[in-house]
Amino acid sequence: MKKETKRKAKHQEVPKQSKEPPKIDEYFEDMRNLEDLWRETFPVGTEWDQLDSVYQYKWNFSNLENAFEEGGVLHGKKVYLFGCTEPQLVWFKDESKVVCIPVVVAVVSPFPPSDKIGINSVQRESEEIIPMKQMKMDWVPYIPLEDRESQVDRLKSQIFTLSCTQRRAALKHLKLDRVKKYEYCLPYFYQPFKEDELEQSTEVPILFPAEPKPIFCEFDWEFDELEEFTDKLIEEEELSKDQKDTFKEFVKEKVREAKGANREAREARRKAIEEMSEETKAAFENMRFYKFYPVQSPDAPDVSNVKSPFINRYYGKAHVVL
Repeated sequence: MKKETKRKAKHQEVPKQSKEPPKIDEYFEDMRNLEDLWRETFPVGTEWDQLDSVYQYKWNFSNLENAFEEGGVLHGKKVYLFGCTEPQLVWFKDESKVVCIPVVVAVVSPFPPSDKIGINSVQRESEEIIPMKQMKMDWVPYIPLEDRESQVDRLKSQIFTLSCTQRRAALKHLKLDRVKKYEYCLPYFYQPFKEDELEQSTEVPILFPAEPKPIFCEFDWEFDELEEFTDKLIEEEELSKDQKDTFKEFVKEKVREAKGANREAREARRKAIEEMSEETKAAFENMRFYKFYPVQSPDAPDVSNVKSPFINRYYGKAHVVL
């Protein structure tokens, strides 16, 4: 009996009071309705090994979110968004460094601005304009956070983002040239109501197969006089006298080709406008480009001094920079 009582007493010992501090309930801020919108826009043309550096900072695109609110520049409009990055020297925490700044371009349009991608770089000999689907890119409906429990097919999305389904893990199976193509991509846009650089240019690149070395120069048929131009090359010993006539004929042929290409481009543009419906014409004329930079925050570099309206060589400049 004693043993049993003793055992009971031991079992009923009051445990020592814990010295651990009481647990405090943790509270997390709810995500804003469009908070991940900027992340859903693929940063077109960014090098694959730079992508992680883009997201190392907590960039704040509340200006983009607010633009869709009542009174905002994008409220109630059909919008197509694409991303890009701009390497800039900026200050952060008393240190200057080159940072890949994410930028979002919003195109207000009743239809996709383009289904093509331009591929161009200093290293590539020629520009390519290809369907964006060849680069696994497409316009995808964006579903705001509050609507993600709904059936997607019932939602009438007004926001579309340029998305890329190419997985980074699969890059090692691709040829280097294919991987590099992604770094040279630019969202393509053709504005039929605006003459492009090709139509306006009067300069012709000349690569004349002379001996002992070829001659590379640019001839402007509007400002250069061919006889003087040729004599100057002879004077500078770039061209020999006995090649003068051959060179002149070569330049004339290149000028004819360039003028023909300009005429074709103008004719194609004129024909495209003629075949357009009035609705499509109005859509092109009313299309607007908005360029969004991250707003200033303590968690990311200040980019307020490096903003630029320039988007790319196809889109030109934004109508509004925010």
